Amino acid sequence: MAAMVMRAACVRAWLAGLLLAAGLQSVPAQSILPAAVSGSPAASAPRASDPLRRDTPRKAIVGFSRAMQGGDLALAERYAQLTRRQRPEAEELLVGLNELMDRYLLQPVAEISDLPEGALGDGLPPDRERVGPLRVGELSFPIELVRVDDGGLRVWLVTSGTLAAVPEVLAQASPQWLERTLPTMLSRERLFGFSMAHVVIWFASLLLPLLALHALLRLARRTLGRHGAATWLDKVHWPLVIVAALSVHLLAVAFFGSTLSFRIAYRRVVVLLLVAALAWALNRLLGLLFAQARARLQGDQRTGARSLLLLGERLLKLLLGLAAGLGMLALVGLDIRTTLAGLGLVGFAVALGARKTIENILGGVMLLGDRVLAVGDECKVSGRQGKVEDITLRSVRIRTREQSLLSIPAGELASADIENYRTRGKFLASSILRLSHRTRAEQIRQVRDGIEALLRNNAMVEQGSASIRLVGLGGPAVELELFAYFLTADAGRFGAEREQLLLQVAAVVEQAGASFAGPDLPVRA
Repeated sequence: MAAMVMRAACVRAWLAGLLLAAGLQSVPAQSILPAAVSGSPAASAPRASDPLRRDTPRKAIVGFSRAMQGGDLALAERYAQLTRRQRPEAEELLVGLNELMDRYLLQPVAEISDLPEGALGDGLPPDRERVGPLRVGELSFPIELVRVDDGGLRVWLVTSGTLAAVPEVLAQASPQWLERTLPTMLSRERLFGFSMAHVVIWFASLLLPLLALHALLRLARRTLGRHGAATWLDKVHWPLVIVAALSVHLLAVAFFGSTLSFRIAYRRVVVLLLVAALAWALNRLLGLLFAQARARLQGDQRTGARSLLLLGERLLKLLLGLAAGLGMLALVGLDIRTTLAGLGLVGFAVALGARKTIENILGGVMLLGDRVLAVGDECKVSGRQGKVEDITLRSVRIRTREQSLLSIPAGELASADIENYRTRGKFLASSILRLSHRTRAEQIRQVRDGIEALLRNNAMVEQGSASIRLVGLGGPAVELELFAYFLTADAGRFGAEREQLLLQVAAVVEQAGASFAGPDLPVRA
């Protein structure tokens, strides 16, 4: 029996090797969420490291499983506390223990202590640790580990008492639910060392939730009709389906009946995909939330707030991508503290070499914070007039009247002359009306009074400041100064209203019998 199990283990090692070759086998055996994230005081103390990675209970369990999966009994013995009487039957005991762990150890590896001292609050002696228990028939079988000294190193080993109980517990083992439920033929056929029953359950646990959740969300979309929530479902449909399907699949991995070492490696792969899917879903949700917030900020007076939301969205999405990347690095075993320290050094070096870029980014943030410019504003920057199309983390893009796209680094705008027409609540119409020098005084009064009536009766003209005054008599022309503010922030409407007023002024001059001065008159400054 032991020989058959060992041969099957060697075959199964081929498939698991594909996963481990991606970088999973070379990293320290740890939980799906490594202890490097939380950190521990013990981790900071310098000490010699065990080359077999038996420093913690979790690493000892995973190291033993990997040694057995690779068919290396001599290595597997280094993870067990074998007595002299147990040495002759070591192979049978180790193979039996490995089979029990593969079939019945459903406890998540993340729950096994990864501290060198083990879990101190479990009521056991400081040098003892329990894993499980394994539910085998009516038996409850905990795997007990002991911390011993091995050549000056403090390591964790499976106790001899646990090994002694293996034959009795193994005798209580019964066919798994897969073997009892699915046809016997599927349990006999093998694919890469796994029974076809395991392969069927593997596909079913992934495809069935995917199809079921897809159908459920489509039904919910049809039920909502044109409701606003339906749009949200359309945008996040596939990210939500993939996240939920991977979550269900991750929970079902423990019941595949595959080897413990394979489950550890495969779970890491699934969690990596799950983190990527979660980042995708959160990215979509952020886009929807910010789009809705910008839609509520309607009106010309809120363009600055909308532009600030746009910049905030981009910053949050950048941070989300960075967090997802760091999380994925942690899942493959990298120490996040070391990674963050490295990023800090790289960031410092980049900051020294990219001062202008950082200056532009900060300039863009200050522009939006001070509400100097916003997307959609008509403005003039250093003599160039146009409409702001976009404000990025680095530059401001302006579409000029010639329809060319002008990109100005945000840092340069701090020292540039900026005239923002959006801040105008009114437009000034100021003109010098030049009448012929032959115009009589009575005609001048008629023209002046007529224009005053026009200004007074125009609802678009600010009444408190509008005026028409005689400002010059000498020379070849009689000069009247027209001064009026039009109460509009729309440059196009201002142009149309001013044109209408000037046409009415021309009609008043004609009605008074006067005429404008000839074109050869000198222009008054």
